[in-house]
Order: sequence, then structure tokens, then C-alpha cells
Amino acid sequence: MSRALAILKEVFGYHAFRGRQAEIIDHVADGGDCLVLMPTGGGKSLCYQIPALLRQQAGHGVGIVVSPLIALMQDQVAALTEAGVRAAVLNSTLSSSEASAVERDLLAGRLEILYVAPERLMTPRFLDLLERTQVGLFAIDEAHCVSQWGHDFRPEYIQLSVLHERFPRVPRIALTATADALTRNEIVERLALDDARVFISSFDRPNIRYRIVEKDNARQQLLAFIQAEHMNGDGGHDSGIVYCLSRKKVEDTAAWLAGHGIKALAYHAGMDAQVRQQNQARFREEEGIVMVATIAFGMGIDTPDVRFVAHLDLPKSMEGYYQETGRAGRDGLPANAWMAYGLGDVVQQKRMIDESEADDAHKRVSSAKLDALLGLCETPGCRRVRILAYFEEAAQPCGNCDTCLEPPATWDGTREAQMALSCVYRTAQASRVHFGATHLIDVLRGKPLKRSGSGGTTRCRPSASARTARALNGMQFSAS
Repeated sequence: MSRALAILKEVFGYHAFRGRQAEIIDHVADGGDCLVLMPTGGGKSLCYQIPALLRQQAGHGVGIVVSPLIALMQDQVAALTEAGVRAAVLNSTLSSSEASAVERDLLAGRLEILYVAPERLMTPRFLDLLERTQVGLFAIDEAHCVSQWGHDFRPEYIQLSVLHERFPRVPRIALTATADALTRNEIVERLALDDARVFISSFDRPNIRYRIVEKDNARQQLLAFIQAEHMNGDGGHDSGIVYCLSRKKVEDTAAWLAGHGIKALAYHAGMDAQVRQQNQARFREEEGIVMVATIAFGMGIDTPDVRFVAHLDLPKSMEGYYQETGRAGRDGLPANAWMAYGLGDVVQQKRMIDESEADDAHKRVSSAKLDALLGLCETPGCRRVRILAYFEEAAQPCGNCDTCLEPPATWDGTREAQMALSCVYRTAQASRVHFGATHLIDVLRGKPLKRSGSGGTTRCRPSASARTARALNGMQFSAS
């Protein structure tokens, strides 16, 4: 560990390890496999960069880092090179001559760390290339991409078990910032990490304040939020990220914010590649840029001073929400995670699940993950407690989320819920058809209803109070 500390200070400029970093580094440098779950900003990259350098210096060979994130690879290689580390990258952004030069350096043993996209790694040609060189370590970053149940599945990741089969003596470290129990089990199974140690750090990001508001003109609400909490004294504003579901909404929102004095840029996968790269570079290098983006942006962005992450649309899962909000406050200073949420978002997400080509099992899991996120949106309790409970971590109310700072009014709705469910049951029994929430509310309120086929009306006998009807109006019912 003395040598690891020396590298930490000389190369990376830090004077002490955080959390379980030292334990992880010691285990991997000694040749052990492991799975690391550590929140965004927790220092995951050091957990494989330092062991890679230690093992290379000990004569074991180059450290190979598998990553699906082009932006992250480029940023980290640039930082390592500036620090004096012989690092390189192999991905689709390189020309054939540039890729050949990197491969020659690899074969000649001139590299300490090489970042590789999974698509490149899994080609027979590159695997044969690795057979002809010394490899000291495999690091599989964003390991949740192996999970078909996860929010960012990448088919190439399923094939990464070949690393264990072809290079059984090379230690492997898989890392992710977010994975529930189901995803963790799948990572272990698919990457053949059955004998690996599992290191789980706290998922808590105490510097992030979580806030979810009822959607009512979301753009105007977003602008008010930025103006109230993220304007500087000189008329500028903090850096932030705004996530939208569609490409069109990204472009429209960026233009709208720009028209209201916010230095906003757009980013999505359908943009011209050069414009997208320029916008990303501006976000990384300039102060006070607000990037409006789809989830194509953010996972590989190592920008520490993002002061807020906002969502104008509901993410697909708690993992996605946690991953995206984790882009805020990587420097440990106060930051905001703000989201405007409405039931229309739920309908849209459920329709996307129903219309997807996934099998029934995958749809059930996707629906369960969405329901967990809805539970976060609608909880009257502490948001942070709810998030951490999803990742099986116990916590006390944080005092730093909207529901802690301004507790919502609550009432015991047991009786009203029983009456509402009774109405659902009785209407179905009487008519042998299923009704939607609107009809059930009308029944509860005793509203005149049209008789089917007669053209007349009949008045339902009220089966509950108006308060019960209001409660039912706030509940969620499927179309059936």
C-alpha cells in the first residue's frame, strides 16, 4: 500500500484514499477478482487505474479497461497522459492509421493502460492481439450494462465472460455506480465472478438535495427553479444538465431556455456528430453551460462542478434516475436533483413498455422498476430513504430533500381506499365489464350515468363521500 499511496500522490494528486478504495486496490493488485459498487463521484476509476499501474510496474503487463463510453474514455486518457501515464484508447473515433499505431504500442509493451470499447475488444482479431501481449488486469467499467434487466443494456457485455475463459490468470474488476440485487446477481453470473469479492459502498450522496414537483408547465417551472437557485451574482448561472425523453423536446427546450437568457445547448444521438462533440467540449470547458439532453449524454461526463440535474420527463427506473442525478455535485459541494413529474409521464412510460418487443418477463421487470420510481415520486416520506431502500441500504430521514424540508399534508385513507376498492369490485360484478377510473369516480360521487343503449340516464346511489372520490381520483388505475 505504500507504493499505491505514492502513485495516488504523485500521479493523481490526492493524499489519502476514501472509503474502501485502499482495500479494493490491495485486493486487485494482489491478483484478486472483485465487483465494486460505488456511487458516482466516489472514486471508482482509481480502483482500477492504480492496480493497473502497480501490476504493470511489477511486470504483469498492461491494464485493459473496457468501457462503452467514448467521452469518458477520451477524458480519462487525456487526464492520465497529462499526469505522465502511458495511456491510450481504441474505439470508433480513431482512424485506421491511429488504431494501428495504438496496437503497435500495445504489442511493444509501451502502454500502461489501454481503454477499449466492448465492440472492439470482442473481435477475434483484438482477442488474438491480446494473446500476443502481457495483460496485467481487466477492468469492466459500467458493469450494469451486462444486465438485460438494467436501464442501459449493451449486448456486447454478455460476451465478456470470454475474458475469464481465455485469460484465467488475469484479475478482473467489474465496477458500476448503480445496481439493484437482481442486476448484481446477473453481473456475477454473466461475467463468471462467482468467486470474486463484492465491495459495496454507501449509495448515499448527502450533498444532493432531491426535489420532485407536480408538473404544471414544466419548462416555466424549470426556468423558475434555475432563476431562484442557480443564478450567480454577475448575471450568469451554474452548470447543469436537463434530461428530456425525446430528441425534439431536447431541441425545443434548449432553444426556449436560450431565448430566456440561459446559456443552453442541445445534445442527442441524432445530431450532427461534429455539433454534438462541440457542444460536449463547451460543456466540459466553459462555465455556466446548461446541457439539455437525452440519456445519450452524461454517463461518460467527468465534470465535477455540475450544480444541478433536472428531469422534464420521468426516467424508466430508479437506477436510471440515480445514475443521471449522480452527475450533479461530483465535487462534493451542494447540488440539486430536480424533477417535474405528472401522471402523463406514467402513461407514456407504460405505453413504451407495452409496445416494446421485449418478452413478458422483461416487461414485468420493467413495470416493477417503473413502479418503484413512482413510489419515490409519490412518497410523503424522505426521498433519500426511499432511494437507498431500493438499493437495500437503510437510512434515516435526511433533512435535505423536499419532503423533509416541507413535509406534505397526510391523512389516514384506509377507509376511503376500502370503499374505492369495494366500488371497483361491485361495478365489475354487476356488469361483468371493467371500467376505468373516471367511471368509478362518477359512481362514487353519484353522478347521472347514461344507460347503455337506451339513451336515458340513471343516477348511481353514492357509495362513498366526495372525499373518497377525490382519493380515487388521485389513485392510479390501468385502462382495464
